[in-house]
Amino acid sequence: MHYLLIGAVLGLTAGFSPGPLQALVIAETLQHNMRAGLKVALSPLLTDVPIVIAALLLIRGISDSDLLLGLIALGGGGFLLLLGGQNLLLVKLPQQSVAGVPKSLLKGVLTNFLSPHPYLFWIGVGVPTMTAALAESRLAGVLFIVGFYGCLIGAKMFLVLLTGQSKAFISGTFYLLLLRILGLLILGLAAGLFFEAFKLLGLTS
Repeated sequence: MHYLLIGAVLGLTAGFSPGPLQALVIAETLQHNMRAGLKVALSPLLTDVPIVIAALLLIRGISDSDLLLGLIALGGGGFLLLLGGQNLLLVKLPQQSVAGVPKSLLKGVLTNFLSPHPYLFWIGVGVPTMTAALAESRLAGVLFIVGFYGCLIGAKMFLVLLTGQSKAFISGTFYLLLLRILGLLILGLAAGLFFEAFKLLGLTS
C-alpha cells in the first residue's frame, strides 16, 4: 500500500500540474468536445511503454554502480523539487488553445512522446521507485503502476469533465490550491529521493 500511495501522489501531480499535455487536454476540450479531450488524456497509455522499457534497461545496466544510481536519484530528486516548487509558486495557469482538425489522440501521443517530462520522470523517479517496489514484491510493483496511471489518467479525465462543464474552474482558486497541496506532497517525495541519493553516494550513514 506504501507504493500504491506513492504512485497515486505522483500520478495526481503529473495529471494536474501545468504542462504541454495538460494544456492540450484543456484546449482540445474547449476547441472541440469532451471526447477529444478524453483521447488526449489517454495518450500516456500508448506512449509510456517504450519510455519505461528504455528507462528500465538503463537502470538495470548500471544497477551495480552506487555512484551512478546515486546521481540518478539526485537528478530525480531535483526534478521533483522543481515540479513541486512550480506548483507552489504558480499564480495562474497558462491559457493555450489548439485550433484545426480534431486529431486529438495523435496530438496527445506526439505531445507526450516529444516532451522531456516522461523521460525525466521515469529515469529519475519512476523506474528507481518501481525497482524498489519489485524488490519488496511483485504486488508492490503492480500497485505502484496502478496507483500512478490510475491517478494520472483519472486526473486528466477529471480535468476534461470540469473543463466541459465549467470553464471558470480551470483558472479558479480551488485548482491552484489543489496544485499547491500536491506541490507539498511532491516535495516530501523529493526529500526521500535526496536522502536515498546521499546514502548511495556515501554522504550519510
